[in-house]
Amino acid sequence: MSAIRNLFDKMRPSFEEGGKLHAFRSVFDGFETFALVPNDTAKAGGVNIHDAIDSKRIMSMVVIALMPAMLFGMYNIGYQNYLAAGTLASAGFFEIFFYGFFAVLPKILVSYIVGLGIEFAWAQWKGEEIQEGYLVSGIIIPLIIPIGCPLWMLALACAFSVIFCKEIFGGTGMNIFNPAIAARMFLFFAYPAKMTGDTIWVAQNSIFGLGNDLPDGFTAATPLGQIAQGITPDASIMDMALGFIPGSIGETSLIAIAIGAVILLWTGIASWRTMLFVFVGGALMAFIFHGNLSPLSAREHLVMGGFAFGAVFMATDPVTSCRTTTGQYIYGFLIGAMAIIIRVMNAGYPEGMMLAIFFGNMCAPMIDHFIVERNISKRLKRGGTK
Repeated sequence: MSAIRNLFDKMRPSFEEGGKLHAFRSVFDGFETFALVPNDTAKAGGVNIHDAIDSKRIMSMVVIALMPAMLFGMYNIGYQNYLAAGTLASAGFFEIFFYGFFAVLPKILVSYIVGLGIEFAWAQWKGEEIQEGYLVSGIIIPLIIPIGCPLWMLALACAFSVIFCKEIFGGTGMNIFNPAIAARMFLFFAYPAKMTGDTIWVAQNSIFGLGNDLPDGFTAATPLGQIAQGITPDASIMDMALGFIPGSIGETSLIAIAIGAVILLWTGIASWRTMLFVFVGGALMAFIFHGNLSPLSAREHLVMGGFAFGAVFMATDPVTSCRTTTGQYIYGFLIGAMAIIIRVMNAGYPEGMMLAIFFGNMCAPMIDHFIVERNISKRLKRGGTK
């Protein structure tokens, strides 16, 4: 660690005022604060609370929590390809995994290159510090899209989310909408053919000699897609919980997502209130709809699609979710309930979680406002002030 510190200390004069690389001060600062805990302290007057962990460390912990879902997603991409080709029995674990790894890796690289590239350029243009929020968004975006999504579409979605849903609001901490949700919504409404249907969920070409070339026009619907078509899903509850089903890269395995949830809750990064009440709202609404309106039970709704992934990793985003304690209960319940309402009432949009979180982001400031105003009013009444 001291060697890294010495390296940055040696390079710093070139990037400070008067140095030959002063124009790239923001880039240097971004790399330094990512590699090392900053020594700078708050300079504003008044009382400040200092912590050993900064926002970059928080973002890094979220990335670690996403690793189980990402790694399983890579394996499942290979699994679905070999299963569709009928060669699963003869394929080994590493052969299956590395097929998925090489299929997903370009999407992660494109996401980070485009997103971080724009953030670096924006910081240089504004003369500000490089913000760290895209560390998480950059990995979430590839995990919530189908494997068949073209790289150029992914690049457009990343650029749209960073520019129009983050930077124009003031950057990390100021954005109203979750950038990953914005990217998914952009793709869904701009290129619906590449985000819905039965041809986008299974990788259909071999990669570096791994995997199989599937027949042209091969289709494989997700369980929610089958239900939307009036077809009984051919996957069992166990398959859905484990994640061995077609779907977005990181959203299929309930177990992998649960491991990430434990990490986020154990470290105190995510709000358990928001996370829990997303499931409560979803389960209650699924119970109400079960029967004539929906063939799915509450248990089936909660393990299908991106419900669990959205509840754990995106509804709990501290920037775009509610910050008051009571507001977190309401916010979580609203998202869970809205997701099931969209699924059941709109057959053309069987996956309702992303739209529900987008709607929840819009409502979060209003919910917090009314909670705070209510608390102020109650305190004034207790003090005898009208």
